[in-house]
Amino acid sequence: MSVELVSKTQSFDGSQCQYRHQSSVLGCEMRFSIFLPSQAEKDQRFPVLYWLSGLTCTDENFSQKAGAQRMAAELGIALVIPDTSPRGDDVADDESYDLGQGAGFYVNATQAPWKPHYRMYDYIVEELPKLVEGNFPVSERRAISGHSMGGHGALTIALKNPGRYTSVSAFSPICNPMACPWGEKAFAAYLGADKTLWEEHDATVLVGRASERLPMLVSQGEEDQFLEEQLKPNALEAAAEAAGYPLKIEHHAGYDHSYYFIATFIEQHLRFHGDYLLAH
Repeated sequence: MSVELVSKTQSFDGSQCQYRHQSSVLGCEMRFSIFLPSQAEKDQRFPVLYWLSGLTCTDENFSQKAGAQRMAAELGIALVIPDTSPRGDDVADDESYDLGQGAGFYVNATQAPWKPHYRMYDYIVEELPKLVEGNFPVSERRAISGHSMGGHGALTIALKNPGRYTSVSAFSPICNPMACPWGEKAFAAYLGADKTLWEEHDATVLVGRASERLPMLVSQGEEDQFLEEQLKPNALEAAAEAAGYPLKIEHHAGYDHSYYFIATFIEQHLRFHGDYLLAH
C-alpha cells in the first residue's frame, strides 16, 4: 500500500505532512495528515495518536487549529489525522452538512446509496493503521481521540476494539447518537431502521458492555451550543457510573464547541495519552 506526498511543512521539532492514497476499503482516493517528531535516535519508532474530526471537517482542521504539534514533538508521539468521509464525484452525497461527504460518522454503511463507499469504521480500524505502520517510523502502540462526531467515533471504536488502543479521549463528543438529531439522521440513512444495529455505534450503550476498562477522558465546554440537544454527555456519564467504568469527564465553564476549546486543553489530552502510549 503506497502513499503519495501532497505537502510537507516543518513544525516545532518535526514535520507536518499530508498524503493521499487509493483506499480499497472506501473505493476512492483519500487524504490524511500526519505529524512526525524528528527522530532523536536512528530507527526510532513513535507511538501514534489517531485524531478523528467532526462534521464538515477534513484532515486539515486539527492540523492547522489545535496547536498539537509542539506537545507531540516534546512527548515523542506521532499524530495521524484522517478525513471524515470518503470523497469524490462518484461518492454519494447529500445537500445537508450532517450527512454524506464530510459526515461519515465512522460507521460501515449497509444502506443504499451509501454502502459502496461509506465504510469509515473499517478504514479507521484496519486500513489506515496498516498503511501508516507500513510506511512511517511508527510502532503498533495506538491511542485515539476526536471532536464532536469524531469524539463519537473515537469512543465507540475504542470500546468496540479491546486491546487495540492504550487510551481514548474526546472533546465535546456526540455521546448518545441514538437519541439526538444528528445521530438519528445519520444512523437511519447509513444503517437502516433497525435500532438494535444503532446500539453498536453508541458510546452510551457500549460503555455498559465493555470488556476492557480503557483509560477514558472526556472534555466538555459548558457554553457549547450543541450540548443539550446533540451531545448529551450526562447520558454517557450516567451509563459509565452504572457500569463501574472509570470515565473521567471534565466540564469547563465558558467554553464552546470550537477549536479554541480544543487548543486550550489539547496539551492535557496529549499528556494523558502519553502516560499510556509511552509506558513500558
